[in-house]
Amino acid sequence: MGWLWAIIVGFVLGLIAKAIIPGKQHSPLWLTTIFGMLGAIVGNSIARAAGVESTSGIDWSRHLFQLIAAIIIVALGDMLYMATLGKRKTQA
Repeated sequence: MGWLWAIIVGFVLGLIAKAIIPGKQHSPLWLTTIFGMLGAIVGNSIARAAGVESTSGIDWSRHLFQLIAAIIIVALGDMLYMATLGKRKTQA
């Protein structure tokens, strides 16, 4: 069940990050989900390092760290995607 939640959270974080980033992102949905999953992992690590391991109720600060990390990873990942595979797709 843990993997299923990781995929769902990654999917949601990736879509929110894509909506926040200005302009059009060209990475496919499966890659956006992976970027969102990576954002959740990195955001959790940063939150733990900042001392936000467990709080009572909803961990809004942890979710904010996850979202910020997802935005950065989606933006950088999309740039990398366009620099490598995206050029081949537009030429074909």
